[in-house]
Amino acid sequence: MIPVKTIGLNAVLFIFFYSYSPPLGNRRPGVVLPYLKISFSAPIMTEYGEFWPRLPETITQNAHEGEPMKQKICLSALLVLGLCLSACSAAFQPTVAPALSPLPTYFPKIDAHPQSTNFGRGMLSTMPTYDPNSDQYWQVDLRSYNLSGLDLSNSLNDLMYADFDTATEWPAAGKMPASFDWQRILDLGKDPGLGIRALHQQGITGKGIGIAIIDQPLLVNHQEYAGQLRLYEETDDARNQSSSMHGPAVASIAVGKTVGVAPAADLYFIANYMCFTGSMDSVDFSCLAKSVYRIIEINKLLPADRKIRVLSMSIGWDSSQKGYAEIVAAVQAARDAGIFVVSSSLEQTYGFKFQALGREPLADPNQFDSYEPGLFWAKDFYAGDRFTDRLLVPMDSRTTAGPGGNDQYVFYREGGWSWSIPYLAGMYALAAQVKPDITPDEFWTQAMKTGQTIRLKYNGETIPFGPILDPPALIAALQAK
Repeated sequence: MIPVKTIGLNAVLFIFFYSYSPPLGNRRPGVVLPYLKISFSAPIMTEYGEFWPRLPETITQNAHEGEPMKQKICLSALLVLGLCLSACSAAFQPTVAPALSPLPTYFPKIDAHPQSTNFGRGMLSTMPTYDPNSDQYWQVDLRSYNLSGLDLSNSLNDLMYADFDTATEWPAAGKMPASFDWQRILDLGKDPGLGIRALHQQGITGKGIGIAIIDQPLLVNHQEYAGQLRLYEETDDARNQSSSMHGPAVASIAVGKTVGVAPAADLYFIANYMCFTGSMDSVDFSCLAKSVYRIIEINKLLPADRKIRVLSMSIGWDSSQKGYAEIVAAVQAARDAGIFVVSSSLEQTYGFKFQALGREPLADPNQFDSYEPGLFWAKDFYAGDRFTDRLLVPMDSRTTAGPGGNDQYVFYREGGWSWSIPYLAGMYALAAQVKPDITPDEFWTQAMKTGQTIRLKYNGETIPFGPILDPPALIAALQAK
């Protein structure tokens, strides 16, 4: 790409040469074009250090005899022009982000390496079917199954609601629907969508921003996030466990190299089962609160330009649950420490409302009109339960890191808020990169303001649907402040 100031310089020189070079035959182009060629071929402005001293000689050689005054004017003006352009060239220099402070030698701190999870599945004898009237999850769960003995040529509708992974073995092409392309579905699901990858191409990747996650055990060496993982710790109840399916998924949605919203952010992960001992009655949110306080302590060790700015916890709580007071106090402590805590209780803790988006598996995730209500709440929406005060964030039809190997991926046709929460955390990391003094209130206000509203068609009705998070518009609004 030609630097802006190179183009500007050539434009000025062209006008100057055209005005002052002698009007004889094609002398004018003879003076202009050689320098246009030199300057346009120069990839960086520093090459103009050799360019300016050659100008007087060339112009002298091409000057018209009998016009000494014009020549002197020309040379003088060129020298002034050169000095002016040299003096102001700094204004055109690209902004270079300062180098990040190194992390303390304490990091990376990886306390455990949970084993990959083998689902132990073999041949599938019957293809599951999808019932749109059922609220059951995993209706068409094909993860790690061998389907090679099945004829699925008439199972397109069921396959379009299937969960599968890169360990799923498919039938031969002649026994598959022609329009079902599992590889394309998998690849589309990796894209975080909504223009996120366009932001990455601009260098907006979350670099220098810390994201903390408290979730279930993690496959720490997965290729999606191993390079971003700065800390992995486990609470007592999570030790000696194999990788969950949940931990790798949320980590990759937040910071994954190909899946994630903020692929260059630093990841600090604590595995925590909240003192679970076999029954839901044993769940104690005070155990989760201890991990929140641990994140706050870890943050104190980090340099000012590498702080944890957001904590993702794909869980919620209410006053009837054990440890409620403790988790509420811990979240407030994190807020006081400058950490935005994103959880299923976001409305309770911040007053922020969100809901999660659905998408057909082959629809383009970067087109806003590809989105619709998420599968788990679509029926309520179309029955009349609608709103305009919730930020809508991707959820369904996502591909994430899988628990079965360091290069395994899983496509989840139906998600939950668990997938939207790390997405929001990643988005906040991008916002914090471009506006380091961002606050949760400013982030949410601008996200709602810049979000897009689309129109859905349903039973002859046109229904407004939004605001859908618009990452490029949000980032542009924050950069303009």
